[in-house]
Amino acid sequence: MGTPSTPTTDMAVDLGAVSDWMDTHGLPGGDILDAQALGGGTQNIMIAFSRGDRSYVLRRGPQHLRPQSNKVITREIELLGALSSTAVPHPRLVAGCTDTDVLGAVFYLMEPVDGYNAAVSLPAAYTAEPAGRHAMGLALVDALATLGEVDHQAAGLSDFGRPDGFLERQVPRWLGELERYASTPGYPGPPFTNLDTVAGWLQRHCPADFTPGVLHGDYHIANVMYAPDAPRIAAIVDWEMATIGDPLLDLGALLAVWTDGPGEPDLLDSALGAAGGLPSREELIARYAQTSSRDLSAITWYSVIACFKLGLILEGTYARACAGKAPHDVGDRLHGYAIKLFDRAGAFIARA
Repeated sequence: MGTPSTPTTDMAVDLGAVSDWMDTHGLPGGDILDAQALGGGTQNIMIAFSRGDRSYVLRRGPQHLRPQSNKVITREIELLGALSSTAVPHPRLVAGCTDTDVLGAVFYLMEPVDGYNAAVSLPAAYTAEPAGRHAMGLALVDALATLGEVDHQAAGLSDFGRPDGFLERQVPRWLGELERYASTPGYPGPPFTNLDTVAGWLQRHCPADFTPGVLHGDYHIANVMYAPDAPRIAAIVDWEMATIGDPLLDLGALLAVWTDGPGEPDLLDSALGAAGGLPSREELIARYAQTSSRDLSAITWYSVIACFKLGLILEGTYARACAGKAPHDVGDRLHGYAIKLFDRAGAFIARA
């Protein structure tokens, strides 16, 4: 028997309003029980609860909504609904609400995922053996290859992004972000001595064409959940940056932060990376190729653009920290990661 939850909690969600809304959508009735806030990699609010012998997770934007918060959650509702007809491991959508009069924000309910975040801990028995951790690395690529094979038009996502000119837009877009915060008070400017070299190489070697598909947009070990009983992906999570573009950018992002070799941690300082025993980048690429129809001949370009993009995003947080708008320790840590990413970009280019 669960513990009844008060209609309004300190979790910024009126559970009484949620209960009333669920009644209108024919979901199992009863009290909302055992409500608890869940942590995650974003400031979006997530609350787990049960009602009528069924468990749910509610997801909405942060308590203080940003200009795009409701749009982002609305897009997540659309995407998760579309993925229900595919083999992509993802949280199953139960129902979504775009009427902001209900909670003051767009929200949706999804089924809980039975899994764990290997960036934080390795509780499953198979993680104790190198073979198990090696299989976990391959599973990351298996799930990604499955996503990359989704026919987004058949799934009803024809209008979910702007794939035309997608790759050509990448370098100007992220250089524009750098220019936007380069004048931030207290920010000394970007430290990347190879910035122009990397940007120029990317523009000269940009792939001429690609087959559009679903792009997660932030694919790495902290944004998947592993099954507790076997080294497989139970769900890909945090879809807020998803769009229609070139899915190989997700593979490039994974390779950009991956361990450089045995005994080396990954760039996320994840629990799995620290434990070691992971496949090499070459093994990940070969595994992806086994089940993907995509041309991987330009995979170095995708790895370099991922380093470029993520490095500039992280440097933006450092600029904000210099201005006192973000914690200094976080800014310094991400600044260090950004420098490493540009170093990796240079190394990838040198080996091309």
